[in-house]
Amino acid sequence: MTTIAKPTLQTPSTRWPPGGARLTPLLIAAGACVAVAAPCLASGYQLFVLTMIAIYAIAILGLNILAGFNGQISLGQGAFFAIGAYVTGILLATETAPSWAAVPTAAICCFVVGFLFGFPALRLEGVYLGLATFSLAVTTPYVLKSHMLEPWTGGVQGLVLSKPQAPWGLPLSDDQWLYSVCIIVAVLAFWLGRNILSGRIGRAIVAVRDNPTAAEAMGIDLAITKSTTFAVSALYAGLAGALAALATEFVSPDTFTVTLSISLLVGSVIGGNTSIIGAPIGAAFVVLLPNLADQVSKAAPSAIFGIVLIGLVLVAPMGLVGLTRRIWTAHRSNRQAVAR
Repeated sequence: MTTIAKPTLQTPSTRWPPGGARLTPLLIAAGACVAVAAPCLASGYQLFVLTMIAIYAIAILGLNILAGFNGQISLGQGAFFAIGAYVTGILLATETAPSWAAVPTAAICCFVVGFLFGFPALRLEGVYLGLATFSLAVTTPYVLKSHMLEPWTGGVQGLVLSKPQAPWGLPLSDDQWLYSVCIIVAVLAFWLGRNILSGRIGRAIVAVRDNPTAAEAMGIDLAITKSTTFAVSALYAGLAGALAALATEFVSPDTFTVTLSISLLVGSVIGGNTSIIGAPIGAAFVVLLPNLADQVSKAAPSAIFGIVLIGLVLVAPMGLVGLTRRIWTAHRSNRQAVAR
């Protein structure tokens, strides 16, 4: 009698580098020291840049969960980023809710919108899903400018906000307090993302990407898994947009063009879209490289950005984390070969 082997699902790797159990705590400790020391050592502009890196890292992590781990192509993260920013802006501008309540409210709204959008988009896959999400990113700025929503969104003028002040008499400036909040939210977001991807839900998400037929045979609901993953990704983007609205103190339709969605996708690819640690690496690339390119060439900073981007894609097609993993694996193999 012929027996059929039961397919097994592999837990996605959330440790970097592979086998680097000793190195990982050191990296976490070093990152924590830098994060804690930054408010005291960095200038106002440097603190703003670090804040934006943390914000972009949250949005890129959501895109990694959707595209890298679940295999759904999305070019519309900027739309959910905009929704989160505008929900926060409207709540604060109308004094409906304080900032500590506006940010989670914006994230929940994006989760609902993402689920409603993701459910009918289940029939689309690959490039067709990418085009559908791309159209969402293209139309969002025009919807925000519409006369019907102008009383709430401010139309072309946008909304002007103010940064939240440090509570309880803490001796922190507005920039230092917002930076601290963004770092705490980013740590919680990454902790939640790691727990999701390391457990049963993460195995189901990866199984749907690798082999939908086998996943369905094992009892995984493809529709619910895909829609929920899309909603979680939208929640991360909305959370980042809400924090960005507080950091920039201004929301405008022209801020959330399709370029934002492409930038988030670039950050996901450069960092490594099948890795959690790739999100902050990609965020640093997206935030820092345009400024560095502008310093190299005032005439054509976009050309410098494009050249560096093409070079990195050729050298590290699996992202910088994938390149590091490959180097680490080769080094470990060489050490084992020498030991023999």
